[in-house]
Amino acid sequence: MPELSQETERGRAMAPFGVAEVTGPSMVPTLHHGDRLLVHYGARVRPGDVVVLRHPFQQDLLVVKRAAERREGGWWVLGDNAYAGGDSTDYGTVPEELILGRVRFRYRPPRSGSRSPLALLGWALSAARPVLADRSASRRLRAR
Repeated sequence: MPELSQETERGRAMAPFGVAEVTGPSMVPTLHHGDRLLVHYGARVRPGDVVVLRHPFQQDLLVVKRAAERREGGWWVLGDNAYAGGDSTDYGTVPEELILGRVRFRYRPPRSGSRSPLALLGWALSAARPVLADRSASRRLRAR
């Protein structure tokens, strides 16, 4: 389950945007271990958006998941990697107040040892990308 750095929480009160780091495989292929995220705190969440939330049972743990659909009692959230677990299939709906913000961009830091011009060019072209909503998330939910 992706954890986010606690630095995100400390800076949140001061600005509507913050940076977080992903650890874990539950959002592969959208997000990978080590990706940095630009999080828009307090942003409106719609089905398919990637969101940062407090874990319902361990609220000092921040996680990133996809908001699949709004249900009675909150949001049903899923990881993009169905085999990793750690989403609403384990802990049910997430109350609205535990959803902290919406992920807008991801940034992949350069890999160490990749210094060739071609490797640097490839990194520069793919390092920063918007994290778009996946409107098919509710279809995947029905298929599970």
